[in-house]
Amino acid sequence: MAQIQFNAEHFPNVHLNLNVRGLTQSATLAINERCARISREGREVFRLGLGQSPFPVATPVVEELRSNAHQKDYLPVKGLPRLREAVASYHRRQEGIEYTLDDVLIGPGSKELMFLMQLVYYGDLVIPTPSWVSYAPQAAIIGRHIRWVPTRMADGWRITPDKLEALCRKDPSRPRLLILNYPNNPSGTTYGQQELEALAAVARRYKVILISDEIYAEVTFTGKHQSIARFYPEGTIISSGLSKWCGAGGWRLGTFTFPGNLRWLLDAVSVVASETYTSTSAPIQHAAVRAYEGGLEIERYLANSRRILQTLGNRLADTLRQAGAQVAAPEGGFYLFPSFSRFRESLLQRGIGSSIDFCERLLEETGVATLPGTEFGRPPEELTARLAFVDFDGARALISAETIPLESELPADFAETHCHRVVEAGQRICDWLQK
Repeated sequence: MAQIQFNAEHFPNVHLNLNVRGLTQSATLAINERCARISREGREVFRLGLGQSPFPVATPVVEELRSNAHQKDYLPVKGLPRLREAVASYHRRQEGIEYTLDDVLIGPGSKELMFLMQLVYYGDLVIPTPSWVSYAPQAAIIGRHIRWVPTRMADGWRITPDKLEALCRKDPSRPRLLILNYPNNPSGTTYGQQELEALAAVARRYKVILISDEIYAEVTFTGKHQSIARFYPEGTIISSGLSKWCGAGGWRLGTFTFPGNLRWLLDAVSVVASETYTSTSAPIQHAAVRAYEGGLEIERYLANSRRILQTLGNRLADTLRQAGAQVAAPEGGFYLFPSFSRFRESLLQRGIGSSIDFCERLLEETGVATLPGTEFGRPPEELTARLAFVDFDGARALISAETIPLESELPADFAETHCHRVVEAGQRICDWLQK
């Protein structure tokens, strides 16, 4: 039987919503699919595009999922009570704030919760740039105003209190939602206590609601992450999940922890959730209880993950600096956000005038996949790019790190031995720059 195909020509009077016209697939997902196509063609590709944790899911959490594979019932919209209590307890331990299970909302990834939050809260979305690729498109889909706040490499790509003050002072009573992500994607930098205290003071003055995106908190290299909720508890929603620190991106589980005085906002988001995703996967929620309970085995898993990422991040940053790139020192997560502006003249001679040109040519000529700074809100002529240093066998690296006492540094050749693809990718970038 012949297949009937439909396209836009069949429906001349039907149009896309204005808010989604011109939007394309998320850049991080698109580069991952492109890398897969290149591999299928038989070409070598170094995957520094998609920011997926290189490590396996922690063993105790996998075992818990296996034990709960039979769970099939719809769970409460707000989440499994045991999990909500485990998340609240986790943040009580970490931040010293008396959260309860009633302050926690569980969703199918923090990405979905951020979207619903913007949908129910009417206000401008304030985003430091560079920022994660999906914050702004989500706001555009909903039709919210986006207020970009530029940052500088000299400040570690961090938003400064004076920049936030300058934005808020123009219209002091305007409702605003600021997304603060740290350790940061794409820069790999984070905030110190004094910086968080100063930002909290400005946010409190103008009643800005903060979504503190702390999805990379547990892979802060020092292991001493602090939430801005400590200094602005009444206005901060902590966003987290399993994807980055527990290696479970594909499990799709996110958490929002609200202050008690914003319970009305939590309830509003959960109402919309009930009409959209209904509830989050039951087996995943049961397994996540074990992740948030922690324990010695999970702590050791995290400690080894941190020192592997720190060793590799510093090695890659040093390699790029020696070639002439400018790179802020990584402090957490698995990203670098170098600027190649010092090569502007030589790159122009090769027909490369923007960060998009840069990443396209780099991929075609070296096989190294990265993302241009424009995807993170930076001007194209800046010649910045995000490198996700995740193309290595995280399971084998963890096994090797386990044999080295935690109080010791990893050996100098650890990156070459266990993360050689990332090391080679860095060298290929440098060789290509110096053509």
